[in-house]
Amino acid sequence: MKSSYDAILIVAFGGPENRDDVLPFIENVARGRNIPRERLLKVAEHYYRFDGISPLNQQVRELIAALRNELHRHQINLPLYWGNRNWHPLLLETLPQMAADGVKRALALILSPYSSYSSCRQYLENIEDAQQAAVAAPKVEKIRAFYNHPGFIASNTEHVGEALQKVPFERRQSAHVAYTAHSIPKSMANRCDYEKQLTETCQLVSEELNIQPTNWRLVYQSRSGPATDLWLEPDIVDHLRELKRSEVNDVVVAPIGFLSDHLEVLYDLDIEAQDVCDELNLHMVRAATVGTHSSFVDMLRALVEERISKMPQRRSVGHFGPSHDVCLADCCPALTKC
Repeated sequence: MKSSYDAILIVAFGGPENRDDVLPFIENVARGRNIPRERLLKVAEHYYRFDGISPLNQQVRELIAALRNELHRHQINLPLYWGNRNWHPLLLETLPQMAADGVKRALALILSPYSSYSSCRQYLENIEDAQQAAVAAPKVEKIRAFYNHPGFIASNTEHVGEALQKVPFERRQSAHVAYTAHSIPKSMANRCDYEKQLTETCQLVSEELNIQPTNWRLVYQSRSGPATDLWLEPDIVDHLRELKRSEVNDVVVAPIGFLSDHLEVLYDLDIEAQDVCDELNLHMVRAATVGTHSSFVDMLRALVEERISKMPQRRSVGHFGPSHDVCLADCCPALTKC
């Protein structure tokens, strides 16, 4: 398929791949945020528990391989590049390579489904910084937010449904689903559609699975700011304790705000949340993230295709329709960074 783009740029958060990477990586993430050193060292211990290896980079490699096959199958013959915000391969390394290869215009697949400063605009700022550092850097345009794309909903629905099947049949109807997402400061949330989009995704998945409104809730995890700041709540741990007080026996924890089982999912849910459930004698099943689910990979291909097609089919489900392709100047502004 002929395209006005020369390449596709996969943009991800990045993660360390050995113990020596951990502190430099965390310092990159925290740069400019005045986070106390002791807090950074505490977060580093989470990574050391996994020998300093975040699975995120490897998961991105697997996603790129799956997407390359899907694009080839649909005769979309564009080279794939990969650049991270916080660890190698950094955008600051990838953009100069793209320029050297003669790429003039690229479509960026930012691996974040929702809109906020941290999950959208900050990525665009990092791309702009990398462009300024490169000679003759390519123009880069991002895909739209895809929280309500049918492929995203389908892949999450299948994984949450599979998790519910692990609850004993006689208790399944009364099981609770806790959808989790990364918390952000309320000052940031008030200036973007993050909460609204997350709630819509949870609603759409729940409707597909016939989960009653009283049996699910959107909650948050991985808060990283000072205790004096107001962040989105409830926290997953507090929510689990409340479920036990309400005599819930089974909970499916679904990290719907994340695309892969990276370290925040593995530590905050599989270790911390699971430890709390064990303490409370609350049966917990953790749903998988979309990862390389075929519906998710197909969705990424479709998002590329709609941008290069003369007759694009902009698919969405739910109440809000497809998101805009070009971010507005006042979209997801940086009031408070997280």
